[in-house]
Amino acid sequence: MLVLFPMQEQSDDSSEDEAAGDTDMDFLRNLFSSALGLGSAEKVLDELTLDGVARYINSGKCKNIICMVGAGISTSAGIPDFRSPGTGLYANLQKYNLPYPEAIFQIDYFKKHPEPFFALARELYPGQFKPTICHYFMKMLKDKGILRRCYTQNIDTLERVAGLEGDDLIEAHGTFYTSHCVSFCCRKEYSLEWMKEKIFSDDIPKCDKCSSLVKPDIVFFGENLPARFFTSMKMDFPRCDLLIVMGTSLQVQPFASLVSSCPRLLINMEKAGQVNPMMGLFGFGEGMDFDSDKAYRKLSDSLKSAVPNLFCTTDQFNVRQYFHGPAFKVLRINTPK
Repeated sequence: MLVLFPMQEQSDDSSEDEAAGDTDMDFLRNLFSSALGLGSAEKVLDELTLDGVARYINSGKCKNIICMVGAGISTSAGIPDFRSPGTGLYANLQKYNLPYPEAIFQIDYFKKHPEPFFALARELYPGQFKPTICHYFMKMLKDKGILRRCYTQNIDTLERVAGLEGDDLIEAHGTFYTSHCVSFCCRKEYSLEWMKEKIFSDDIPKCDKCSSLVKPDIVFFGENLPARFFTSMKMDFPRCDLLIVMGTSLQVQPFASLVSSCPRLLINMEKAGQVNPMMGLFGFGEGMDFDSDKAYRKLSDSLKSAVPNLFCTTDQFNVRQYFHGPAFKVLRINTPK
């Protein structure tokens, strides 16, 4: 089983607490496996390396790849992630005078004070940024006919810009592509163009039918995830034969609980420490470090991919330019205990 995974250091707990935590994690792991119809892991990689992953993809046996992606794949496009100290979005919201950083995405706070969110939306609005190599890597998998689905936590729509379409995507945290009136009695839908005009004219978007606020269809804290997330999850993950996780620390539920018993490749920013109880839910263990630039380029080379040709000529393509951001500092291959 192949995993690239950043694990946080575990504090010294009593053996009694550890035993209780292990029991809880065993229960949750079995619960998710049962709910999704997942069996035990089967060895399909000839070695736990990026070459092993590439050979598996090229073998013809790998036909249903799922990509799970988060903010880390867009940082090199200029979009900040949420939690990085100093540079993350939450660390730079002082100018909005929020009671706490997460309030900008709290639905109850938004209904009373929509101004901070729409001011931030002007800064991060879709269409101002270009996809990264990670987005085009997923497009390459689609073109090969082996991408089952991309599950994204991001709301920047760069997956769509790179060429993924609606059926290729599960936008777990919603999208800017459509907006709706927040009134349960109305729920009138508005287009991306309508919302963009309102945001950049400094108007607070109001429903022209009932005068309630209109909010982009991104998921705020306190709102339910899209129903399609759950229906697709039940269909996709039992069929998944390779899971590629990029740019997410797997801290946000239920996105964090979708890892299945198949080969798993995880690429993320933080260095890995020891396994903590929550990560035991996924069966993650320890492994070896890889340099991200070399390893990611090596994977693409091994796949004999034409990634550069998706957006520039080969001699213009410099893979290192896509790794200036912090999203891919560490690659780690882990094996289960």
